[in-house]
Parts: sequence; C-alpha cells; structure tokens
Amino acid sequence: MSIPDLLRIAAAEDSGPDVGKLIGQFAQYGVVGLVVVLLILGVIVPKYVMTSLTADRDKWREAFEKERDAHQATRKQLAKAEERGDVAVEQGKTLTHLLEELGHRPALPGSA
Repeated sequence: MSIPDLLRIAAAEDSGPDVGKLIGQFAQYGVVGLVVVLLILGVIVPKYVMTSLTADRDKWREAFEKERDAHQATRKQLAKAEERGDVAVEQGKTLTHLLEELGHRPALPGSA
C-alpha cells in the first residue's frame, strides 16, 4: 500500500469532529474567534442572559426565605399545641386523682 492510500484509510476511519481543528479554525480570526469560542463554550454570556439568571436566582431565594419563615411559624405553633396538650394531660391526671380520693371510680372505656 502506498502512503496516499494509507492517508485515505485514516481519513475514512475518523468518525468524530476534531476539536483541535475546530478551535484552530476559530482562533485564526484572532480576538473575534476567541470571543466566539468562549461564547460557544459558555464561558462568556450575554448581559440579558446574566440579568435573567440573576432575577431568577433572586426569585428562588425569596421563595426559599418565605418557605423557611412559614416552617418556623409552624414549628412555634406545634410547640404551643404540645404545651397545651401537656397541660391538659396533667389537669386530667389531677382531676382523676381528686375524684378517686373522693371515692368516685371513673368508668373504664367500653364498660357501659
């Protein structure tokens, strides 16, 4: 086989794009080529995209803070309800003990 035949076979086997060749093609245009490559890679973004991303970030942060405050309020309400429940249980025990001391035996549930 001759060298041109080997080159043709090697060229036929190349299945993917040559990234180095693509970057070289853009780089030959100097600064403009560099800016285009950086835009394609996402290193540089247009101002309208950055403004949109910043606004979106602020919206999500505000929603997170509202949700956190709502959960804090719920935790406070649950703590108060638990305190009230504890007080009610203690009052019930005290009343039951007082009634037993007075000679009254409370009916057990289901013994009607």
